[in-house]
Amino acid sequence: MAGKSSSERQALARQNAALMAVFERAGFDHIAPDIIQPADIFLERSGEDIRARTFVFSDPQGNELCLRPDLTVPACRYHLSHGEAAREARYCYLGPAFRFPDEALSPQEFTQAGIEWFGDTEGPAAEARILKLAVSALEAAGLTKLTVTLGDLGLFAALLEDVDMPQRWRRRLRHQFWRPQAFRDLLDSYTMGGRGKRTSISDMVDALEQEDALALVKRVITARALPLVGGRSLEAIAQRLSGKFADRSEHPLPHTISDTITRYLALKGTATEVLKELAAIASGPRFAAAVTRYQQRLDAMEDQGLNPRRFRFEATFGRELEYYTGFVFQVEAPHGKGAIAVAGGGRYDDLLEDMGAAGKVPAVGCAIHTNRLMAVLS
Repeated sequence: MAGKSSSERQALARQNAALMAVFERAGFDHIAPDIIQPADIFLERSGEDIRARTFVFSDPQGNELCLRPDLTVPACRYHLSHGEAAREARYCYLGPAFRFPDEALSPQEFTQAGIEWFGDTEGPAAEARILKLAVSALEAAGLTKLTVTLGDLGLFAALLEDVDMPQRWRRRLRHQFWRPQAFRDLLDSYTMGGRGKRTSISDMVDALEQEDALALVKRVITARALPLVGGRSLEAIAQRLSGKFADRSEHPLPHTISDTITRYLALKGTATEVLKELAAIASGPRFAAAVTRYQQRLDAMEDQGLNPRRFRFEATFGRELEYYTGFVFQVEAPHGKGAIAVAGGGRYDDLLEDMGAAGKVPAVGCAIHTNRLMAVLS
């Protein structure tokens, strides 16, 4: 808010009040999560872009803290601290978030409005409802022109689950989904039986022919006086090396499988047009079930008064936050000669368990970048 005139502050306040009125009328309880948060979950699960732009510091006891870069994780922590994690709860919020800026319309402090729905039992219908509320809130604030892009990490995960490959290969491919070149290199290496291009750790992997992984790691770390970074233990490093070594004895991934994955990732078009192509890509039971859920989501969108024929689907779209597990979306608005993202969200069913819940908790939500929205509207 610093540097804004009185009239600009008043306009932003009116806009944000209009957004929150939509969320509160829909039955979402207003919460105010803490601004200062433990840094670990943001650094581990939010993705490279957010990690690089998070304000991190230590308290006097040496605990790593941060200024919240978004409000989804703080809302999760709030939920976990207020009773049984698996219970259904709907929250809305409005407050500052902090990131090192990467573009003109991304100040280091900005206001985020959003909603989170925990423990939902409605699946695709809940996802459609979240998208509808995001669009309705934007329209209530005065936005008249917008475009919506959809993705589905659940389709991608299901495609991998139907393929006969080591579980660690699936895990790595899911991890690299947001990094196209790294993903391509990894997939190519699996078509060669895990013997891809040599890297900086290839010599250490070679050495496992003669030496135990943990003993090797301890010896190299000590000899080179290397620090442990990123919170990784010696055991974790040894486990990674052992996985690389085991890759070399795996059967190569058939090129037909690699081609199917590549074909899926190249898929783009309107949300309704791609249905036929999705059905033709693969016939595995998990992927077929994910396609059925995709169809149910489109039907639920129409029930909400949305027109999915106007939305664009891109198989490679996953947003910048790596905790998403299924449906994702982004809303863009015209600005200048281009467009900017003003809202986005999706499903993240693993995050609450990663933060301490006893099991998976269904979760879906969205956030609106109110400063960007104000820039578009003005």
